[in-house]
Amino acid sequence: MKHRYKFLTLLIAATLSSTSLAAVTAKFAVTLPEKSHQGQGVAKFVELVSAKSKGEIQIKPYYSGALGNDVQVTSALQGGTIEFTVPQTSTLTGMIKPYEILDFPFLFKTTEQAEKVLDGPVGEALLKTLPEHGLVGLAYWENGFFNATNSKHPIAKLEDFKGLKFRSIQAKITQETIKALGANPVPLAIPELYTALETRTIDGQGTPNAVIAALKLDEVQKYLSTTRHSYGAFIPLVSKAFWDKLSPADQQILKDSAIEARSYQRDVARAQSKSALEKMASKGLQVNEVSDAEHDRMRAAVQPVWDMFIPSVGQDLFNQVSAELK
Repeated sequence: MKHRYKFLTLLIAATLSSTSLAAVTAKFAVTLPEKSHQGQGVAKFVELVSAKSKGEIQIKPYYSGALGNDVQVTSALQGGTIEFTVPQTSTLTGMIKPYEILDFPFLFKTTEQAEKVLDGPVGEALLKTLPEHGLVGLAYWENGFFNATNSKHPIAKLEDFKGLKFRSIQAKITQETIKALGANPVPLAIPELYTALETRTIDGQGTPNAVIAALKLDEVQKYLSTTRHSYGAFIPLVSKAFWDKLSPADQQILKDSAIEARSYQRDVARAQSKSALEKMASKGLQVNEVSDAEHDRMRAAVQPVWDMFIPSVGQDLFNQVSAELK
C-alpha cells in the first residue's frame, strides 16, 4: 500500500509537471519573405522568445503573406484566430486616428529623428491606444524611408509625379499624399503589387529599397528615385485575447524580446536598404538622387495634407512630435 501511494504521488507530480511545462503555441503572420528585414526581425524575435521562455512559448512564422494581407491578419488578431503579426503602422490608421501622425509625408528627415519619436513618449502613448481595439503593441521596428519607382520616367522634380498611376495602401492619408504630389492613387495590397506593375495596371509605387528588392519589383520597374517621401515603421502586434491568457512573466518575455530584436532588425533594414539599391542598380534599375531643393518643393506641396490630418490626429500630439523633432 505504501508503495502504491508513493507511485500515485509521483504520477500526479509528473502529470502536473508536464501540464505546467506544456508549450504555448502561436502563429505569427508576416507579409514579406523570410529573408526580408521584416522576416529576419520576426525570426530573431521567435528565437529570443524561445530562449527566454526555455522553449515554453513556441511561435511559428508564416511568411510571404501566407495567412493574408496586413488588414486581414490584423483583423484575425482582434478575433483571436492568429496570435502575432507585424504590419506597418499605417494599417492601424483606419481605427486609431492618432497613428496617422507617423504617415505625415516628409515628417522625418533622418532615421535618428524617427527613432526619437517612436522609442520615446509619443510611441509609448500610441501603444496605449491599442488594447481597447483587441491588440497589444510590443515595440517599433523599421521599414525605412520610401522611395518612388515607376516604369515611365525618372522622378527628379515634383512635376514628374504628374499623371502617374501610383500604388496606395487603403489609408486615406497615403492616398491624399499621392494626390498632393500630382499622381493618381490606386489602392492595392502587397500580394497584388507585382502583377499590377507587370501588367502596367499601375505605373509606380513607393516602398523602401529593401522591400522593392524583396518583392522583386525591380523586375517590373525601370526607375527608382530617392524621394524619401515617407518613413515606414513596423509594429509587432499580439492578439489581446492571446496576451490576456499569458502570465505577467510571459508577457514580459514577449515585450523584452521585441525590444531586443528591434536593434537587430533596424540594423538589417539599413544594411539591406544599401545593398538592395546597389544590387538593383547593377541589374539595370535606373537610380536617380532627388536634390535637397526638390525635396523641399515636395514637402511644401504636401503641407495641405498635414493641415487636413492635424485635426484627426490631435493638435497636442502634432505639437509634441514637432517639439521633439526640433
